[in-house]
Amino acid sequence: MSRPRIVIVGAGFAGYRTARILSRLTRQRAGVTLLNPTDYFLYLPLLPQVAAGILEPRRVTVSLRGTLRDVRPVLGEADHVDLDGRTVHYTDPEGGVGTLAYDRLVLAVGSVNKLLPVPGVAEHAHGFRGLPEALYLRDHVTRQMELAATSDDPKSAAARCTFVVVGAGYTGTEVAAQMQLLTKDLARRHPLPAGVRPRWLLLDVAPHVLPGMDERLSIAADRVLRRRGVEVRTGTSVKEATHDGVLLSDGEFVETRSLVWCVGVRPDPLVEATGRPLERGRLIVDPYLQVPGGAGVFACGDAAAVPDLNNPGTFTPMTAQHAWRQGKVAANNVAASLGIGESRPYRHRDLGFLVDLGGTEAAADPLGVSLSGLPAAAVTRGYHLAAMPANRVRVAADWLLDAVLPRQGTQLGLVRSWSVPLDTASPELARVPGGPEHHLAPGPVKRADIPAEGDS
Repeated sequence: MSRPRIVIVGAGFAGYRTARILSRLTRQRAGVTLLNPTDYFLYLPLLPQVAAGILEPRRVTVSLRGTLRDVRPVLGEADHVDLDGRTVHYTDPEGGVGTLAYDRLVLAVGSVNKLLPVPGVAEHAHGFRGLPEALYLRDHVTRQMELAATSDDPKSAAARCTFVVVGAGYTGTEVAAQMQLLTKDLARRHPLPAGVRPRWLLLDVAPHVLPGMDERLSIAADRVLRRRGVEVRTGTSVKEATHDGVLLSDGEFVETRSLVWCVGVRPDPLVEATGRPLERGRLIVDPYLQVPGGAGVFACGDAAAVPDLNNPGTFTPMTAQHAWRQGKVAANNVAASLGIGESRPYRHRDLGFLVDLGGTEAAADPLGVSLSGLPAAAVTRGYHLAAMPANRVRVAADWLLDAVLPRQGTQLGLVRSWSVPLDTASPELARVPGGPEHHLAPGPVKRADIPAEGDS
């Protein structure tokens, strides 16, 4: 008798963990295939440190083949899911097409950049959803600082040294904090014209940074940012973006060559194409993560609207913590549908939130205990080391080297602006054949709360 075919679409926090646990539960009694645009799982929480030059890019990638035993990775991006025909159609990185048949399907396609109808943003900002955006951002910031240092025009130099970050959630807050330290270091190596200094603006329509989080975390992060000179402007957004700068909602025009877009994410459009009921773009599932009416179809992570059993009538938010935990439950329930173990609903308990602000600064509330400064930084980095599926020694080594040696402030020139557009649906593929170089910079998006190994 042939083995049941399990197809997992997406290798983010939810999909990767689903594959990892299923490979252990099924023990070759089922064929597990993982479809993903890249051959690695990206540990997103540390991506701002890649942009800031603290971590080498490969440190935040986890090889699918190297860590997922008895799982068959397939490179490609899902284009269409035929629930009636039980097939997934995809396009590989070189444009070829393929089809995967399944007996059980797990949709864990995650999310894409949230675009708002703001004139000029799509042309002059970039997302921060993967390694290409992080590498481009570092090169761009370094280039602007170097050009400003040799400029004879103080006005042009000031514009090049001005960086605008839109969105004060996890990603925006961490990027502003980490990159401010980088530009401070670059300014020491490349003295700027008299009266010119690096300037960072962090904007959000919310009344405070880290909206939706514990107020103590918000206050701690705000205090660190302002002490470093970051201009935190709450209740403010971008009205228009141009080649020369951004027009703010309060009427001020800020001359800049760098717009960093961190306003959030939306579910991958693939789930909408399934034709199943949605909740704000997310595929509605039952507490067991199964799609109603979809035989053998499960969904988890950002693409799924999962009932919050602790708060009836609501759905769990789109965070890495939930995605990681849902991946474990999805794996257990898929295995149970094959007669291995028992199904159980998804129920969670918040463990806390971590925000790395660079250097010895952080804000955290593990298990409800509010921390800031060095203790929070130690807990934050210790947690990330424990949570990462691989590369722990390499990450720790990079942190140690960064603490004792100066960062290498050079451009790699590996990623061009046109290859990381803000509206790229799949951040990892960036299937853009060519295009003009934009002069404004990239922008990060989502940064989720802490995923926890072993939780359910």
